[in-house]
Amino acid sequence: MKLFPYSRLATLLVACLLGFLATPASAQTPGPTPFSALPSAPAAPVAPKAPTAPNAPQPPSISSPGTPLVNLQIGNGNDRQNLSTAIQIVIVMTLLTLAPSLIMLMTSFTRIVIVLGFVRTALGVPSAPANQLLIGISMFITFFIMAPVWQQIQEQAINPYMNEQIGSNEAMDRAVEPIRNFMLRQTRPGEIDFFLDLAGMGRTDLKDLPMRVVLPAFVISELRTAFQMGFLIFIPFLVIDFLVASTLMSMGMMMMPPTMVALPLKLLLFVLVDGWQLVIRSLVQSFTS
Repeated sequence: MKLFPYSRLATLLVACLLGFLATPASAQTPGPTPFSALPSAPAAPVAPKAPTAPNAPQPPSISSPGTPLVNLQIGNGNDRQNLSTAIQIVIVMTLLTLAPSLIMLMTSFTRIVIVLGFVRTALGVPSAPANQLLIGISMFITFFIMAPVWQQIQEQAINPYMNEQIGSNEAMDRAVEPIRNFMLRQTRPGEIDFFLDLAGMGRTDLKDLPMRVVLPAFVISELRTAFQMGFLIFIPFLVIDFLVASTLMSMGMMMMPPTMVALPLKLLLFVLVDGWQLVIRSLVQSFTS
């Protein structure tokens, strides 16, 4: 057997390789088509634009000369009247804000609520009646005492003003006068002289006293009267505390709190003498005398 030399074998392999490469492309099996060669999908038809209305009006800007402006006006166009009306509105809103303070300081509310608070403390029950109930009782008693004053204000100021018989300034002066007279009746002369000295004013008639003197003098006088009534209310309950404490001490019951024994006795005494009626009657009569 005769073997082919290595040179001839290499030549044969090279020839076969060249023959394979020289085969035409049409004879080869077609491969997958590249992505770039695929036919693109037809584009969706574009909807035609809506026709624009010819000469469409554009919204006017603020700076354009033809822009309509909103004008807020109080009154009928008179500058003096507009200013006066605006000031009156400010004054009314201020009075509404200060209404609770005015009710407490310019009426009988101050004395009543302080005295009722002393009654609750003297009994030894700081939570009965509650603060809301105490303030409610004081408010209704205040309305009862101040009813004649409200009636005078209704007849002298509010009704003529609603009937357009007087102006707002005169109505205000007429409304203040009954309250001023009420405060002067309940104010001590010494308190008025004290605030007149603080204000640097000399001897002044009652009708010429300004409200900046009458109001603080009335408040200080009410506080003084309320504390005097509170002292008188404390006396009987203080006597009961002394008697209970001395009795427990003599019996050798030093560990027993005196308040536990004195509280029922004070409540019993207050109920037997009808204490609430006595206190309310004293308060009402203190303003009518």
